[in-house]
Amino acid sequence: MNVFQTVALLITLTALFSYVNHRFIRLPETIGVMLIALFISLGLIGLGFAGFSGISDSARNLLARVDFNQTLMQGLLSFLLFTGALSIDFSELAQHKLDVSLLASFGVLISTGLIGSAAYGIFRFMGLDVGIGYCFLFGALISPTDPVAVLSILKVSGVPKDLEVRIAAESLFNDGIGVVLFTAIAEIVLGHESFSFARFGELFLVEAIGGGAFGLGMGWVVYLMMKSIDNYLVEVLLSLALVMGGYALVSALGMSGPIAIVVAGLVIGNHGRRYAMSDTTRHHLDQFWELLDGILNAVLFVLVGLEVLLLPFSKALLLAGLAAIPLALAARWLSIVVPAIGMRRMALLPKGSIRIMTWGGLRGGIAVALALSIPNGAERNVILAVTYIVVVGSIALQGLTIQALVLKYFPKSLPNLNLPG
Repeated sequence: MNVFQTVALLITLTALFSYVNHRFIRLPETIGVMLIALFISLGLIGLGFAGFSGISDSARNLLARVDFNQTLMQGLLSFLLFTGALSIDFSELAQHKLDVSLLASFGVLISTGLIGSAAYGIFRFMGLDVGIGYCFLFGALISPTDPVAVLSILKVSGVPKDLEVRIAAESLFNDGIGVVLFTAIAEIVLGHESFSFARFGELFLVEAIGGGAFGLGMGWVVYLMMKSIDNYLVEVLLSLALVMGGYALVSALGMSGPIAIVVAGLVIGNHGRRYAMSDTTRHHLDQFWELLDGILNAVLFVLVGLEVLLLPFSKALLLAGLAAIPLALAARWLSIVVPAIGMRRMALLPKGSIRIMTWGGLRGGIAVALALSIPNGAERNVILAVTYIVVVGSIALQGLTIQALVLKYFPKSLPNLNLPG
């Protein structure tokens, strides 16, 4: 199959799964299509064990043509991050800048250390030979909350606006910080380099700060271009060029594409929306990006569900993955509580906020993509399988129950919301 045929098949499967979910299952869109894809994948694996290996092998060969890491990190992610940033009000973000900064930096570092240390013990207990360096690599890739998963669930969860801004903004920024941390640890583990605060500082400065500054510059240039015209078609096209061309350029320069696109999206979504766009342009731009976001989100979660076909599994890996689910949740809780206590901000949060921020911190496809970037080897197989289990468990368990948790603490925020099932 050529590229067009592969893309056509993915879109067709996504459309069919979306129809089945909407018509019969009625789960939140992203969760529904992922679970349908997952069950179909498990069915194909079952057919292989039953002697019909030709069908499952064909499905694996077909899926192997799709490079999940490249598809997400160098394709879908830029669009999804930009859409998420467009919806963030900068004035509301400014009110929570300290919380977001702490969670996206110290929170990720705390979680990485906790998960890496505990994962080493879990793997040893399960008889899995994974070095401590790879355990911290696993901690770095699983610690950041996934903006794609988080934003897709927040849209239907009914979280109060104030809390939604905290969770959404944190997920948009800690993704970029997490990738920088993952890169730094990977250089040590895979490149056999000794740890250096100077090297980590250099990576952070170039990738995170440089990416943010470059994104601000790109966003401002496109804002000025939009301000000089009044044509919604051209302005939507400019926003598309900003995402695709901007992400490609920043990545080629060795800076953080995710952070650059988030900052650029904040510029266009706030300053650009307020001062450079007519009502007609705002309407068409919002509709375009909302539709594109929905389609790409569905495709991504179908891919997550199908990816199980390519993963190595064993009883030990399954048990390690199941043990890592509560570990990731505990680390998420501590990564919120410790900075909040340190800054004496616990009393400022409404009752239930910590639990909702913990439960709403979903892991998603970015973690799987990072795990896939690890070179082939026994350690990669372990980390990839455990990461996948944590991601699927996070999306299914937390995604399906976050509404009930919100309803418990903020009943007035969900007046007309029907819970799934």
